[in-house]
Amino acid sequence: MRTSSSTSRGSSPRRKLISVAALSVALLTTASAQAAVAQDAPSGAPAVPTARTEAAPGTPAERLIVGYKSGAAEAKSDKAAAADAAAKGEKAGEDVGFRRRLGTGAALVDLGAKPTTADVADVVAEYRADPQVAYVVPDRLNKPLATPNDTEYGRQWDLFESTAGMRVPGAWDLTTGSGVTVAVIDTGYVTHSDLAANIVGGYDFISDTAVSVDGDGRDGNPADPGDWYAAGECGQATGGSSSWHGTHVAGTIAAATNNGKGVAGIAYGAKISPVRVLGKCGGYDSDIIDAITWASGGTVSGVPANADVAKVINMSLGGGGACSTATQSAIDGAVSRGTTVVVAAGNENRNAANSSPANCGNVITVAATDRSGNRASYSNYGTIVDIAAPGGETATAANGILSTLNSGARTPSTENYAYYQGTSMATPHIAGLAALMKSANPALTPAQVESAIKSNARALPGTCSGGCGAGLADAAKTVQAVKGGTSTGSTYASTTAVAIPDNGSAVESPITVSGRGGNAPSGLRVGVDITHTYRGDLVVDLVAPDGSVYRLKSASGSDSADDVVATYTVDASGETADGTWRLRVRDTASYDTGWLNGWQLTF
Repeated sequence: MRTSSSTSRGSSPRRKLISVAALSVALLTTASAQAAVAQDAPSGAPAVPTARTEAAPGTPAERLIVGYKSGAAEAKSDKAAAADAAAKGEKAGEDVGFRRRLGTGAALVDLGAKPTTADVADVVAEYRADPQVAYVVPDRLNKPLATPNDTEYGRQWDLFESTAGMRVPGAWDLTTGSGVTVAVIDTGYVTHSDLAANIVGGYDFISDTAVSVDGDGRDGNPADPGDWYAAGECGQATGGSSSWHGTHVAGTIAAATNNGKGVAGIAYGAKISPVRVLGKCGGYDSDIIDAITWASGGTVSGVPANADVAKVINMSLGGGGACSTATQSAIDGAVSRGTTVVVAAGNENRNAANSSPANCGNVITVAATDRSGNRASYSNYGTIVDIAAPGGETATAANGILSTLNSGARTPSTENYAYYQGTSMATPHIAGLAALMKSANPALTPAQVESAIKSNARALPGTCSGGCGAGLADAAKTVQAVKGGTSTGSTYASTTAVAIPDNGSAVESPITVSGRGGNAPSGLRVGVDITHTYRGDLVVDLVAPDGSVYRLKSASGSDSADDVVATYTVDASGETADGTWRLRVRDTASYDTGWLNGWQLTF
């Protein structure tokens, strides 16, 4: 009770992610990556010309990735590859130099200062004419695919809501992901207390200081210094704030859970290896290729062996064009080592066949759904999409995906949480599910992981024009299928809003459960969503079908905060499961009113 009313909600600030043109808090390519990358280069960076190459005609290229056939000397000798680059440059009349060997064995070659489209085409033609060259592709610039916008599990509709949630709680009855490392190939990691316990060794693979903005090239520190940019940089007229994109993605996968704060991670028993490839203006294929190789246990020259090999890779990033041979080679290598690769379909509302690495083989390509189970308005679609998962839509902030973040507009500041939207947010839902599956059954191959996710999906609750793969992923059903045993994990919900009168009689909201048989579990979970301007006034009870009352929350004159958004655990093992359960709410003091927005029971 209080003498004045407040409408403050204390929720995380809304953040809006738009295109590459305005990475205010995360990045999204709303136009094709070709158009985005062809914009002016950042200050001090080399110009990015347009070249027609195997991967995507018209794709910008300032350097090339060259794959040699296995019998060629250049396939193993850096000296031979350097000599070959010089020779081909001489023939083309251009300055071509060997830069380094990628983890797949391919060579990365520079094209000199400010080459024109014709210059690049001449060099490409020389390599293509060489019978010892298997492929030549541009080293493209990739962008994080997200559109951003609590700190409490009750707000994570994407995990548990009956309509379009991914039914994660039922999977937790069987596994939490322990023993599995997930590599998040992204912007790196900014320290967050709700995630730190699950972070293991990673690596910073950004080789160019203009992109890394941390003062150096590759090193063992994957800390995210921020990816902000000023007006006129990254080909954009206006500046943008840092996104902390990799930290948001990581929180969805493995934020610490049952720790009395923040959000829950899908595979909260798993570990996250942050692998930094995206910095200012994005990140190059060559760095991403080496990151894929290293994260999955492959060898990359000059980089220490990975002590925390990932069984799952999450790539919430991408660009336009076909999947290059160079990128496909890295993915194939990772899969051959037993690592499942999960990628975002993209956020351009177009066929994902035009987005890479979404269109690569041997990956699980993920489309995004909204809170009603429709394909999200921004999500790519098509026959190459394998599965859909919650990605959210933040026109209403609470309909986005809530995860760990940082409040810094440029450099790191205080930790916080925020709602984002995007296929970047859908992808870690599937990476988290893959980690749960590998923990439940370590013998699963990447192909078996993909097959089980697809075969145990449920029909999309809403609509998807263009194709959203096998449907909406079902975590409980999928994990049960690969592990065996019994997991109910069913959620029953009421979304009918009920007004709570000021200092009045109790109101009730019913949920009817049928067909379960037997008793309720000892860990019955009761999710509550109440809007109220002084939650200390409220008493909240669960009423069982036989009339037994379980107190969830008592009144408190000292609790002046807003709202009750929480999940309570009740030992209801003495109650019959079937019947009508009721949530009872009463306001015990004057001056404040509210609404019971909805609630759910998870068995």
